[in-house]
Amino acid sequence: MSTPDPSTSDSTPIRTGIIGYGLSGRVFHAPFIAANPRFSLDVVATSHAGRQTVARSQHPTVETVDTPAELVARQLDLVVLASPGHAHLEQGLAALAAGSALVVDKPFAASVAEAEQLITAAEAAGRPLMVFQNRRWDGDFLTVQKLLSEGALGTVHRFESTFERWSPGLRDRWQDTSTSGQGAGITFDLGSHLIDQALHLFGPATITDAELSILRAGGVSDDEAFISLLHSSGTRSHLTISRFAGQNGPRFRVLGDRSAFTSYGLDGQEPALGAGGSPSDPGFGIASEESWGTIGITGSEEFPLTKVPTERGDYAAFYRGAAAAIRDGALPPVDPREALETLRIIEGVHGFSR
Repeated sequence: MSTPDPSTSDSTPIRTGIIGYGLSGRVFHAPFIAANPRFSLDVVATSHAGRQTVARSQHPTVETVDTPAELVARQLDLVVLASPGHAHLEQGLAALAAGSALVVDKPFAASVAEAEQLITAAEAAGRPLMVFQNRRWDGDFLTVQKLLSEGALGTVHRFESTFERWSPGLRDRWQDTSTSGQGAGITFDLGSHLIDQALHLFGPATITDAELSILRAGGVSDDEAFISLLHSSGTRSHLTISRFAGQNGPRFRVLGDRSAFTSYGLDGQEPALGAGGSPSDPGFGIASEESWGTIGITGSEEFPLTKVPTERGDYAAFYRGAAAAIRDGALPPVDPREALETLRIIEGVHGFSR
C-alpha cells in the first residue's frame, strides 16, 4: 500500500451503507465501521424486519431501509455488499454508478465474468473497489506469514490449510438454497479464504486435483472440498474445507526443508464479535497461549518442538486500509485483481472436480 500524504487527507467521515445484515453485515462489517472514527454507519438495507430491529439496537443512529435501491439512492461515500454472491454484480454496478466506493464481501461474484465487469466499472468510475478477504488478518495466518518471512521453516514444499465446521442440517439461508452457479457452496464460501491465503503466501498456482461433495440430504451445492494447487514457486498447497466434519484437523501444517509448523483451532475474532464484542475491546484479537502453534521437528534435539506465540489478529486493518484508499489515495487493502485470481481457481475447481 502506498504511503498517504497527510496534507491531502480528507478528515470528513466516510458515509457508509451496508446491504445485508445477516452474519456478514452484523458481525464482520458493522462493528469495524462503527469502531473506526474515519467512518459513519449511516444506512443498512435489509427486507428482514427482525434484522432491521437488531441493526437499530446495535447502532442507534443508523437508518434502515427495505431495499438496496433505497440505500444506493443516498449516494453514500461507501457501499458494503454483505449480500449473496449472485447479487453482487447488479448491486455493485448500481453503487459504482451512484459514485460510491465499494467493498464486496467474498465470494467476489458468482463468476469470473461478473467479477471482471465490476473491476471494469470501478476503473471507469474512478472509485475504489475492495474485496473483503478479512482472513488475511487472522492471527494464525499472520504467524505463518511471519515465520516464512523469517525463513524459520526453510523452503516450504507443502502447505496444508484446513477449515472445517459441523453444520449437518440445511437451513433457510441463501448458502443452503442456492447453487454453485449462483456463487454458493463451501468452495465459494470458505474456499475463497483458503485459496486467497495460499496465493498470497506462495504466488500463482494451477489446479492439480480437486474433489467436491454434496453430503447433506437435499443439498444443492458442495458441502466439502479438497483442492490441490501447484504454485509457480514450487510449493504445493493442499486445501480442505468442510461443513460436515465432526472432528477437525490442523488449521495449518506447513512443511519446509528446515522445520515445520502446525496449529489447531480457528482465529478468535469471529466468535468474539458474534458474542457482541468490539474490535476496540482490550485484548481483542489476542490468542491464548493454549492455542499457540508448534514449530520444530518431531524427535529432533537440534530443532525440538516449541510453541510459537500467535500474532494478534487484526480484521480492523482492512477498514483502516479502506479508509486510506477512499480518502488518501492509497492502494486498496485487497487488490480486486488478486481476488479475481482466487475466483478463477474456484471456477476451475468446479470444472476440474471429479
